[in-house]
Amino acid sequence: MVRAVPERDAACAIAQAAAVVGDWWSLLLVRETARGRHRFDELQAELGISRKVLTERLGHLVDSGVLDRVPYQEGPVRYEYRLSPAGRALLPVLVAMQDWSDRWLLGDGSLTASADERSAEALRVHELPGTRLPRLTLPAHTGAERDPVDPDAAATVLFCYPATGRPSPLPDGWNDIPGTVGCTLENRLFRDAYEDFTAAGIAVHGVSTQRPDEQRAFAAAEDIPFPLLSDMDARLAAALRLPTFRAGQALRLKRAVLVLDRERAVRHVQFPVTDIPHAVETALSQASRLSG
Repeated sequence: MVRAVPERDAACAIAQAAAVVGDWWSLLLVRETARGRHRFDELQAELGISRKVLTERLGHLVDSGVLDRVPYQEGPVRYEYRLSPAGRALLPVLVAMQDWSDRWLLGDGSLTASADERSAEALRVHELPGTRLPRLTLPAHTGAERDPVDPDAAATVLFCYPATGRPSPLPDGWNDIPGTVGCTLENRLFRDAYEDFTAAGIAVHGVSTQRPDEQRAFAAAEDIPFPLLSDMDARLAAALRLPTFRAGQALRLKRAVLVLDRERAVRHVQFPVTDIPHAVETALSQASRLSG
């Protein structure tokens, strides 16, 4: 049951937000629409929710401006549910909740940019093969929005990394966080192998939560030939439930490498990444299987 905000909390923004998305089902519906599930039947099947409760929660989220109800069929008219601008603005909140749970509920509380291979977040990433990335675009360092999957390539390699130290200095204690070191090296290794990737018809995209202008300065300094995409609004992280960590008052992507095919399906993942040169070689080998 959706609760009304008591009069004593009418001016409290936290209470107002909780009234909209504080319900279990409402949060999970935002999660699933971010993952590309938009239709009533597929939402019901994924969540195991009753039709009555699903109808009520979808209506509430539409009335609250979180979801847009969009017709996709005529005769009879059928609708699907897509995140509105207000709904997309919730994605960093959703990813922050996931990050908190990965660390404090499913983990031991340690701050890390990596993970144990048996951790809940590692298991979640290794369940990605077969998952299709929903249609979305991310800001690129080149100045335009770009699809993370290159439709003209036989395969796309997405390598996610925490942050580079150029142009902005990294937060204090950055090198003490396991898994943070090596972002510049990783970019350089993909740069040096870029001709091999392109010769095989494979696209390469780097992804971090840094701003496009920061990525642009880094790409210019390091002569990066492939697009660097900014997931500063957590659209990719929410769509694939990618692992993150918080450092310098910002959410950062943990290092992971994904290979996707033309149909946007994840075909191979590497996480955690502990040997960066080997990860680059493996990405080329796995992606080449899709281009052969």
